[in-house]
Amino acid sequence: MNQIYFRENLSVLKSLASDSIDLIYIDPPFNTGKKQSRTQIRTERSEEGDRTGFAGRRYQTSKVSTRAYDDIFEDYETFLEPRIREAHRVLAPHGSFYFHIDYREVHYCKVLLDKIFGRECFMNEIIWAYDYGARTTKKWPPKHDNILLYVKDPNCYVFNSDEIERIPYMAPGLVGPEKAARGKLPTDVWWHTIVPTNGKEKTGYPTQKPMGIMKRIIEASSNPGDLVLDFFAGSGTTGEACIMMKRRFILVDNNQEALEVMSHRFVNASNIEWIGFDNLPTTQHDEVQATLFGEVSVVR
Repeated sequence: MNQIYFRENLSVLKSLASDSIDLIYIDPPFNTGKKQSRTQIRTERSEEGDRTGFAGRRYQTSKVSTRAYDDIFEDYETFLEPRIREAHRVLAPHGSFYFHIDYREVHYCKVLLDKIFGRECFMNEIIWAYDYGARTTKKWPPKHDNILLYVKDPNCYVFNSDEIERIPYMAPGLVGPEKAARGKLPTDVWWHTIVPTNGKEKTGYPTQKPMGIMKRIIEASSNPGDLVLDFFAGSGTTGEACIMMKRRFILVDNNQEALEVMSHRFVNASNIEWIGFDNLPTTQHDEVQATLFGEVSVVR
């Protein structure tokens, strides 16, 4: 049975058995000092509408809801450290830990992770690069996130290089037709778009991460049947990726809106235990599906 907790994550971490989790991925608040928000809108065909769509058709938009949370911590390291220490405790001896952050805090976080895991357990700094959204003209526009990979034991960990979906060569003519057809193993720089505002993945939750990123992490660093933990679960992308790839999962979040989004997302999943949250009836889920588009106002 998979589990989703509506609870403060430190208390859940302390309740988990030591060495019990095969893979941990977290995407904690980035400490941007801003309010993260996403507004969902509903669209209807109208000749007098305020939006132009495919083939010049006009649509009238109306606001459905806005989801937001404050991303401000006066002492970010003090907030993170007890949670990272518990994550290290519950991680299995062969386990891997992916820590998703951005340029504002990554250097401080790496020092903290080196202290808890040990510098010898640091494997990679993955750069997730994307090219979407507004661009500042006052400096080089920041268009990447950082994902730090640590393992519990640098001599015994899971990395399924043969299972990772390959990507095209940037210069296929330089490697020959056989290699070009097979593609290459991704490096530590991942070019992948963010979740499009009108894409199928969109849930309406701010800072939702794309399925392609989560699938790559899970297929590389876990095996079918393994247990995956995400204790800043947000919209629940980790859980959906686990269902697709036949892994078990534990998700934790203390944001009411996150749990509401996850209850919509997992409406057809029967093997989930909801702890501290009554997920919505199916009829209410059906009503939510009427939202067709979303607009993002996220500042990072």
